[in-house]
Amino acid sequence: MSVSAVKGATSSRGLFIVLEGGEGSGKTTQAALLTDWLNGMGVPHRLGREPGGTPVGEAIRELLLEKRDLKMPARTELLLMLAARAAFVSDVVRPALEEGRVMIADRFEYSTFVYQGIGRDLGLERTRELNGFATDGLQPDLVLVLDVPPGEGVRRQREGGKMADRIEGEGEAFMARIRDGYRKLAAGDPVAHVVPARGETMELHLVIRQILRRRFPETFGPPEG
Repeated sequence: MSVSAVKGATSSRGLFIVLEGGEGSGKTTQAALLTDWLNGMGVPHRLGREPGGTPVGEAIRELLLEKRDLKMPARTELLLMLAARAAFVSDVVRPALEEGRVMIADRFEYSTFVYQGIGRDLGLERTRELNGFATDGLQPDLVLVLDVPPGEGVRRQREGGKMADRIEGEGEAFMARIRDGYRKLAAGDPVAHVVPARGETMELHLVIRQILRRRFPETFGPPEG
């Protein structure tokens, strides 16, 4: 498929692709590799992260994640996450989609369902309802859940010199619940795809590319090989 044909595929509404997964699963690295790939094909796109992506979101991110000794009620944590998301959807995601771009997000609503709804025991249905208000009903076209055992994720972060943030510091038992929550959510969601993420970085990138080509060949081209 030619680059011009790929460009034309995103001329109306764009696609919303989300990378999800537990700590150390490689979401941020894979999001960056996807942007490099799309740049090479000439596909208009935008990359954002959650919480963050806007001035309001980044300020909330610092409060939520970087203040490691800050004690915060679970409901406060949830509402702050959703406040950041409301700004992210309004100022970043919807404009990108309206421009026909591929919007790539490093985390979105699955993280809230799993970390706060399940991990913090706030209830999945209540969390979904509140999230729907924050997003005004906007949902991803595809959710890629990068799956690694919690212990391996922690090891990767330590080897990379990354200090655990406030939520990452909850410990391995909490992270095991998070992994289980991701798997259960994805199992019942037709737009979600669990991707084993224990292999090499570039191998995982090629797997993700194939998934995108199979799901959206009009945008990313036909599957390779």
